[in-house]
Amino acid sequence: MESLTLAKALEELRKGKERKFNQTVDLIVNLKGVDLRKTNISIILNVPHKIKDKRVCGFLTKKNDLIKTITKPEFAKYKDQKDLRGLVRNYDFFIAHASLMPAVATTFGKALGPTGKMPSPQLGIISEEENAVKEVLDKISKAIKMRAKESSIKFAVARSDMSNEEIIENITAAYRGVVDSLPTKLENVKNVMVKFTMTKPIGVKI
Repeated sequence: MESLTLAKALEELRKGKERKFNQTVDLIVNLKGVDLRKTNISIILNVPHKIKDKRVCGFLTKKNDLIKTITKPEFAKYKDQKDLRGLVRNYDFFIAHASLMPAVATTFGKALGPTGKMPSPQLGIISEEENAVKEVLDKISKAIKMRAKESSIKFAVARSDMSNEEIIENITAAYRGVVDSLPTKLENVKNVMVKFTMTKPIGVKI
């Protein structure tokens, strides 16, 4: 089937059966010529419009009213693997004060690392807490973590209740971010599709 423009694809997707919940809009990028056993594609994509509320936890030097905070004296509570797994499962993003990162790596690294939730310089390690926590929370609200585990990458980029213009802007920004992360850029893209939670994918050209 011929690939559609994003506007036309969204028009088609909205013709589907009315659902009682707010569907996510998924972007699917099928890759070619990339050996994911040798090439690690794990990035944070920034989109213009917030998709959903993110659950954020901070490893900070003092308690912060904006987020769940774990201070250094409380690190010892998470030596129990069950508590540690529960913490990692309950939060989408983790941020940390730079001075605590060695202790964070020691205590939480084995659980956060494999899930891609370790605080990073790109989005999550801060050098001061007064204003930086709010700033990083604003950035996280429009961030998408993308990790390619197979040659077909699929992740949520928007919600069906957003305007077509907002959806298109998010898809375009996310797609550019994916392409930029690939070894040979557009040459590694086999095709691109979009779908709602309960619809079949539609091929698009971006």
